[in-house]
Amino acid sequence: MIRVVLADDERMVRTALRVILDAEPDLEVVGEASTGAEAVSVVREARPDVVLMDVRMPEIDGIRATEQILAGMAEPPRIVVVTTFENDAYVYDALRVGAAGFLLKRAGAEELVDAVRLVARSDSLLYPAAVRGLAAEHARRRPPTAPPWVARLTEREAEVLRLVATGLTNAEIAGRMGVGPATVKTHVAAVLAKTGARDRTQAVILAYESGFVGTR
Repeated sequence: MIRVVLADDERMVRTALRVILDAEPDLEVVGEASTGAEAVSVVREARPDVVLMDVRMPEIDGIRATEQILAGMAEPPRIVVVTTFENDAYVYDALRVGAAGFLLKRAGAEELVDAVRLVARSDSLLYPAAVRGLAAEHARRRPPTAPPWVARLTEREAEVLRLVATGLTNAEIAGRMGVGPATVKTHVAAVLAKTGARDRTQAVILAYESGFVGTR
């Protein structure tokens, strides 16, 4: 069972999301919040697997709430920010502080359910093309800086990071490199440890911001 918390200041939105998610046999809504501060409190108490977090909420916004949840829990949930526009600057900021992905408010029921399952259970990026687009767009606005972790990556790890940045799963990377999925999983874990990224999404952001992966 995947446990979900809903954080949105509109009750009708939360009700609609609850109806959709609770209709699935493997999904359960275990809490709701109408403000960013309440979201932090509810998540710490309910300990869900996934949080659907509106980016614009009273008291503190979804970005700060995401940051506080991830910093304050030993085993934090996967957080998906919910937004109206995918190129919203709020979305990118949320990804930078550790959100696992984003979901558009106009998404259909099937897309919503698939997104929750994907971030909870798989090694795939949620909407990889959109994440790459956001990362590349924001990287072009600032000069790249080569952080120390770039020099610490082995040749294999560097290759894996480039492939992760294209949105490939571990199985797809294994096929591309001619190695087993377990080997790729080990390389990905090493990449996350050396870059300081929380997950694959953050690794993609760092890869573009550092100039390790080009924006063209």
